[in-house]
Amino acid sequence: MARTDDGPTDVADDATRRLDAARTRSATDTRLPSTAHEPENTVNRPIVVGFDGSPESLAATDWAALEASRRRLPLELLQAWPWPKTDVLGTADAITWSRHRLGAKEATLHAELAGLEVTSAHVPHDPAEALEAAGRGATMLVLGSRGLSTLQGFLVGSVSQEVLGRATCPVVLVRVREDGPEADAQTQDVLIGLDVRQPADDVLAFAFEAAALRSARLRAVHAWAPPVGSEYMAFAAIGGAEKELSAAASTQLADTLTPWRTRYPQVDARSDLVRGNAADVVVDASATAGLVVLGRRSRRLPLGPHLGPVVHAAIHHVRCPVVIVPHH
Repeated sequence: MARTDDGPTDVADDATRRLDAARTRSATDTRLPSTAHEPENTVNRPIVVGFDGSPESLAATDWAALEASRRRLPLELLQAWPWPKTDVLGTADAITWSRHRLGAKEATLHAELAGLEVTSAHVPHDPAEALEAAGRGATMLVLGSRGLSTLQGFLVGSVSQEVLGRATCPVVLVRVREDGPEADAQTQDVLIGLDVRQPADDVLAFAFEAAALRSARLRAVHAWAPPVGSEYMAFAAIGGAEKELSAAASTQLADTLTPWRTRYPQVDARSDLVRGNAADVVVDASATAGLVVLGRRSRRLPLGPHLGPVVHAAIHHVRCPVVIVPHH
């Protein structure tokens, strides 16, 4: 059922109301039947997708619908647009058309995915603020990203960039694909980029859960580089130092994955230690992945949210959906 708001309201209250409604619905929902792997879901939080009718948002919506089906979660289409007063020429028609477009997509999803609980909301707010607020009560946010040429990668719009830096839940960026969202599901790898010096449980949990739901292989990649100043060492000393560093990183990577392999015995989790720049390693490794999972440290900085070099490279150059999971 579509919902619209005709006047200014507090977006945080909107998110809270949606979460409360989702909890109420959980007692009488008609979700898809259970699969072989039962996803962890202590609270029936919806998957929220940003919708504006563009090809990118349509691709994101289709991906989010499949993910909601896998996880047996409600799906909410959120269209946010801070429109001017309705007496401005053309505004009323634009609002009517945008609501029609939103309702049509909701109806299509109902018809294509029987049993999936779908709702939509049309709110007169700044898109980044509305999405950030909705994310406080969501399992994840899903956003479309604009695809350009192979030389330029894909641009992340200002809304996506702001939401990525501030969201408290995982954010998924989805590009338009000619072969459709199912193509990612056919690729059996979920790729997680790990920093073994500071592994984050939230990121690992998301990656293993995603692999389990897809019956997919999980590849954990860690990039390492020679110690600073090694170029001034004797050749024999360099070789010894690099072997020690590689062995230590390999042990750390194995130790990081061990408890998660125990928790998810059905997941074929493989580790890959690669020498090189972390951003380049992740982008290169993503070529055969259907989903890339990365972490973003949640911290308040004086100049606002900051996306690290690995996340920045991934969201601009990785072709498959990219999940950014905030962690402390």
